[in-house]
Amino acid sequence: MKIKELLARDQITFSCEIFPPKKELEFSGIHKIVDQIHDLGADFISVTYGAGGSTSKKTLEVASYIQDTHHTPALAHLTCCGATKEDIARRVQEMKARGIENVLALRGDLPQDYVPGPYTYAIELIRDIKAQGDFCVGAACYPEGHVECAHKEQDIGFLKEKVEAGCDFLTTQMFFDNNVYYNFLYRVLAAGIQVPVIPGIMPVINAKQIKRSCELSGTVLPPRFKAIADKFAEDPQAMEQAGIAYATEQIIDLIANGVKYIHLYTMNRPQTAAKIVANLSHILR
Repeated sequence: MKIKELLARDQITFSCEIFPPKKELEFSGIHKIVDQIHDLGADFISVTYGAGGSTSKKTLEVASYIQDTHHTPALAHLTCCGATKEDIARRVQEMKARGIENVLALRGDLPQDYVPGPYTYAIELIRDIKAQGDFCVGAACYPEGHVECAHKEQDIGFLKEKVEAGCDFLTTQMFFDNNVYYNFLYRVLAAGIQVPVIPGIMPVINAKQIKRSCELSGTVLPPRFKAIADKFAEDPQAMEQAGIAYATEQIIDLIANGVKYIHLYTMNRPQTAAKIVANLSHILR
């Protein structure tokens, strides 16, 4: 099933993201993680794609396992930074062969030795995927603005180009203040962007790691979250409990305000995701 069909339903769509490990020795455990995430009732599961395609084969293997074993739609990430037209055509054909029809099209992070190729932006990848098959294509969006884009208006303009190129839905980068997401929705609607915008929620159980991630991505930590991180950073169990509570509250607020889609960045921690879902057992369904 295409994800755009799931999102069109008059009910809450709950999804999760996982990543395939880079090391072969760790890869054997990913099926257990998938099984546990599936058991949480995820409507679809997103599978990331390593920098420079470092886990490209594993991404498709995991996506195939999700669909073949659990009959749940998989969203396979695909990045184009540093790729050739032939690279992308080959990967798209492999998706077709595996029955994967949902793709998250991303530019990917620029390596230090990056040499410009046929793909400069994700929009070019979206056009190529759409031209090569009947795919449902998603893209990333940045409620607080892309770190490489100086003006939010310009960022929204690029986003509209993605949608006009065939993007069927958008998924946000993590945010910790729901007002940031709500304001972003007003801005994209004002720009004429009508596709679903799925909020991405990141439960934080490691305060130091998330601070570093925010510095790199441009995500702002609100004072309330900073206070939690400062208070519990040195107590892993307390930080996990606080992070789960914070993510739960974010999701409750989103749903109470009419948001019908929730995407959980699990970081391959199904136990953490399970605690959040348990807190929302009646709310999600």
